Amino acid sequence: MLANEIIELKKQLIEYAGLIEQMIDKSITGLLKKDVDLLDEVMEKLEPRANDFEIELEQTCIILIAKFQPAAKDLRTIIMTAQMNNDLERVGDFAVNIAESALRLLTKPPVKPFIDIPNMAGLTIRMLKDAIDSFANENTRLAKSVCERDEAVDNLRDQIYRELITYMISNPSTIEAALEIMRISTSLERVADLSTNFCEDVIFIVEGRIIKHHKDEI
Repeated sequence: MLANEIIELKKQLIEYAGLIEQMIDKSITGLLKKDVDLLDEVMEKLEPRANDFEIELEQTCIILIAKFQPAAKDLRTIIMTAQMNNDLERVGDFAVNIAESALRLLTKPPVKPFIDIPNMAGLTIRMLKDAIDSFANENTRLAKSVCERDEAVDNLRDQIYRELITYMISNPSTIEAALEIMRISTSLERVADLSTNFCEDVIFIVEGRIIKHHKDEI
């Protein structure tokens, strides 16, 4: 039955999302603790597993549509699962970007103690976790709250940029390290954006309502 197949599809996506959460968490932990093993694990072990997940999920969505020709909510669920699958793959890419930048930062003198990056990472990881929970439980209220948090992450990114530009102007020797930190903050901001996309998809699945470009209607 299609209903059982969709339950299994959702389980697959949730398992994939859990792996992606690990990648982000370990990239940030590796950065803050200067743990090369964790950073290498993200790039050498977790990313290949994530790539396999992404391919398998995409194939499952195609098969379900071809086999059952679903309609209404079932069709929305499968199509949006395919979109979420794509978004999770991109989140995994950003986790790798963070790990790569973290490894390069280990070879350079620190610009300043990390304060805003851990705060930004905490907000972003919470958004991602809540986005997955909103999908698992079809919780549109939680999904909407994730969308509302996106601006706070944007503001932290802007604050990090402003501060780092000041450092680079006053001390050009910090430029290379500062650019890596900027890359990390940009990656976190994009993860927050993708978590918001994820929640927009949840709202569409449950309510059949498109809120993209209409955040004021949340």
